[in-house]
Amino acid sequence: MALLHPDVENCAVIGVPDAKTGEAVKLFVVTQNAQLSVDDLKAFCRENLTGYKIPRHIEFRDELPMTPVGKILRKKKPSARRKPLNRPSVY
Repeated sequence: MALLHPDVENCAVIGVPDAKTGEAVKLFVVTQNAQLSVDDLKAFCRENLTGYKIPRHIEFRDELPMTPVGKILRKKKPSARRKPLNRPSVY
């Protein structure tokens, strides 16, 4: 659903461990709009998703791992080795 946001070029979602619920949604976002904020994306998701699907964590990335044909490599999730954008993005 986040991909429908006009400023989101690409995105991927994974589950991450969460002490309260067992697993939480984490959204990785690729955008060229430096003004796009975590709050903007969360508000967009609140309008378009059921409560438990709203990402608890959002991280902006320069790129996502892709196959040669342009599909996201789901088994190779973004890692700490890849540099996130230089702006506050993880909440």
